[in-house]
Amino acid sequence: MGLAVKGDKQVMPNAKAYAAPTPGVFYIHDDLSEYVQRKQGEDSLALHLTQQLFTLVHRDPQRVVVLKLEDQMEQLLARGDHPPFALAIGIGHAGERVAQQLHTRTGWFPAIHRVDVTREEDGDGGYHVVSTTPIPLAQQLPALDAASSIAVVDDTVFSGLTMRTVLQALPPEVRTRTHAFCMRGVAASLPGIAAFCPVSIGFAAPGRLLDEVSFINASGMVLRVGIRHPNRPSQAFFERPMWMHAWFPGYAEEVIALCQRLNAIMEPDGQPAPFP
Repeated sequence: MGLAVKGDKQVMPNAKAYAAPTPGVFYIHDDLSEYVQRKQGEDSLALHLTQQLFTLVHRDPQRVVVLKLEDQMEQLLARGDHPPFALAIGIGHAGERVAQQLHTRTGWFPAIHRVDVTREEDGDGGYHVVSTTPIPLAQQLPALDAASSIAVVDDTVFSGLTMRTVLQALPPEVRTRTHAFCMRGVAASLPGIAAFCPVSIGFAAPGRLLDEVSFINASGMVLRVGIRHPNRPSQAFFERPMWMHAWFPGYAEEVIALCQRLNAIMEPDGQPAPFP
């Protein structure tokens, strides 16, 4: 599926299929500030723009909530301790990173294996979970028979599609000794995970998906990692203006402009930058 061209802008032919309501509470996880500081430096224009961006999105503090990693981790750890798992499966680089961060604090995950999958738009309003390498998910999984306990780890459970897909790829007898972990997510999506195995989460937001509660990672607003398509480059959220206007009604153009300025520094050639 190609992109229609309107003026000098590229427009998704089925963009209306992905129309988003304005959520009652909109959570933004800050995975951007540390990344920009590490890549550009403490005194950089990029970090200054990042700080401006968070000030701007927080203009509506009753509705827009910025989440910090440490707070989520503390909440997850408060839900109970676990003996070390024989194997942890990290979902993508984000899940692998979460597993590493938790292991540093707890020692839960001495052996971490990453599976490279992600959620991708199907062009008609839905999503598929696809491999980001030529190797299918089932073939990416390590030998599981000898693992006495298994953790499946991701950063966010939004609809739960990605986590459920990975859990479904495990043999039923393996799921009986599996525990799922994530840092943040929508509480209403957790029963779909719990149908396969126990699940522990840091921050669980109440409410119906999309119209009452929604989540994004701040990196997706600025970097071309937020929206993935088949056979086309990924996009940043600022390149989907209808979402930005739904998320930041009344000041979306200001948010988009800041994201564009920051993107020009972080991705100067217009191509997705490696993240993190």
